[in-house]
Amino acid sequence: MSKKVRVRFAPSPTGGLHLGGVRTVLFNYLFARQQGGDFILRIEDTDQGRFVPGAEAYILDTLEWCGLVPDESPRHGGPFGPYRQSERKAMYRPYAEQLIEQGHAYYAFDTPQELEKMREQFKSDTNPSPQYDRATRLSMKNSLTLPAEEVQQLLAAGTPHVIRILMPESETVQLTDMIRGEISFETSTVDDKVLIKADGMPTYHLAVVVDDHLMQISHAFRGEEWLPSAPVHVLLWKYLGWENEMPVWAHLPLILKPDGHGKLSKRDGERLGFPVFAMNWTDPGTGETTRGYKETGFLPEAFVNMLALLGWNAGNDQEIFSMEELIQAFSMSRVHKGGARFDYEKAKWFNHEWIKQTPAASLRPHVATLLQEKGINSAKEQSLETIIDLVKDRCTLLPDFVAQTVFFFENPSEIDLASIQPKWNEQKNMFFIELIRNWELNNDWTVATLTTSFQELAAANHLKPGELMLPLRIMLVGGKFGPGVFDIAAIIGKEATLQRIQHVLAQLPHPHP
Repeated sequence: MSKKVRVRFAPSPTGGLHLGGVRTVLFNYLFARQQGGDFILRIEDTDQGRFVPGAEAYILDTLEWCGLVPDESPRHGGPFGPYRQSERKAMYRPYAEQLIEQGHAYYAFDTPQELEKMREQFKSDTNPSPQYDRATRLSMKNSLTLPAEEVQQLLAAGTPHVIRILMPESETVQLTDMIRGEISFETSTVDDKVLIKADGMPTYHLAVVVDDHLMQISHAFRGEEWLPSAPVHVLLWKYLGWENEMPVWAHLPLILKPDGHGKLSKRDGERLGFPVFAMNWTDPGTGETTRGYKETGFLPEAFVNMLALLGWNAGNDQEIFSMEELIQAFSMSRVHKGGARFDYEKAKWFNHEWIKQTPAASLRPHVATLLQEKGINSAKEQSLETIIDLVKDRCTLLPDFVAQTVFFFENPSEIDLASIQPKWNEQKNMFFIELIRNWELNNDWTVATLTTSFQELAAANHLKPGELMLPLRIMLVGGKFGPGVFDIAAIIGKEATLQRIQHVLAQLPHPHP
């Protein structure tokens, strides 16, 4: 019987969550939900020098905004905790010592100065960045070159040291990847990675294997940038006697810059003016804020939908997916090997589609908040959802609702008179004066009545309604935008409608026949 599906996302709390990281979460989450499994969030905070306060909470808050809530995490708990590697520190050393006893790892006592000297000594045109590997290890200060007695003395004296894996020579390490198929690595090309650092903390290489084993992880999905480390991890699973429990691997393709050249980075977003983080991230050190999709005005459903199709497709023409539809349709077999080019215009298209299909009641809290931030109290609470339904097809990002709704709540601050004046004449002027009188007497202030009375008055004055609609629109909203003009008049009411028409008439010339 196959073991229960358990997947994990294991970020380092070193800053904001790039959209590539959120996509890794999404693919993990979709696979787990589809297979009836568990999704675990584990915080890999073993590099204390890079730890950033607030980053862990930011990661968890981001996933909650996206609707990708873990089953187990530092915030939610679970039977395999603790879920921060710093709190698991005592667990790792015994496994590293076991590897030393088996001859698969060794103590290294080299100082930073000795490591730098080695790099200078072995530097050449063909090897510009020498590593700690089979070519250099025997010239260094480690338990492979020192007498056993001296090693014990150094350890007893508390001499700073690391534990390194002893990479075998001329071995081929193989793994089966769900996306890439069979992959082979030559061990002679891989350096002796540090497993335990001088501060006693494990590195990613040891911690990820030990934790995946102890947490019974069945599948490990991560970015393809981790492929060069894969042979180290495969060997650790083998050396620790857990080869038969090793998770199924999948190395996800990169998200590329819009031009297709190179991995998408924070700098690309800043340069091209689009967000690359899910939510605003403010760096505690510099105070700089990097813009996020949430604050830019994306719905989480649209953001997730867009991410799912970066490197995966359902095998048909469908592009709009709810979370449930993604769970049903997702398969690793349809994740591409090649990088996925990021297209911000397409991301906005997804958001526009989601805004159009989202019920006004669901959009209402977003719109009310945005209006409030602009000092607009959307007092006409009963009509706010009606207004949202009228304008949502015109909104690509949530802040667009402000420009598209503000005129329902307050008089336009600017009037585009220049668009009325060239074709303005006495006949049109008289029409609007008559329209004011007509509508003042109207006790049935509905779209149908307003439309009929407007058209009848235009016909009586031998004017085409189309020539009058633009001036009326500008009078009511200030410019050439907005939903149906009679819908606007019906919602803002008789008093505001007549007042706005009179306000603009007073600013227009009064031509004489």
